Amino acid sequence: SAATTRERFLIVRGKGDKERLVPLNEAARLAARAWLEALNEAGQGGTRWLFPSDGESGHLTRQAFGRELKALGGAAGLPGAPLSPHVLRHAFASHLLQNGADLRVVQELLGHADIATTQIYTHVLDERLKSMVRDLHPLADGE
Repeated sequence: SAATTRERFLIVRGKGDKERLVPLNEAARLAARAWLEALNEAGQGGTRWLFPSDGESGHLTRQAFGRELKALGGAAGLPGAPLSPHVLRHAFASHLLQNGADLRVVQELLGHADIATTQIYTHVLDERLKSMVRDLHPLADGE
């Protein structure tokens, strides 16, 4: 049904006003539902934005989200940690690829127009794997 499909994906607008569908797992759907209920109770429901704002855009901006993320990191005991929306995207892509996700799927999820942009993440993983083997393998000669 349309309602079920609608709840399985979120439409995300990225750079250059490009829109893409992002899948939501059950935990994310439950969290989104609870958030929307909280917005309604606070009298802020009925907007097209999941994270509405009083600002000119009407929604939480990337910059405001970055500031909130840093503040939350500090409150969680991670002061000065390299925490940003970009770092979260990078971790998301890296974890997907480490766990066997198809490169084209990751490309679609990240909204990359060119697969070469997504392939950068595989090079980072390759380097990490090489350093892990170098550091941890019992036959590594330390070079």
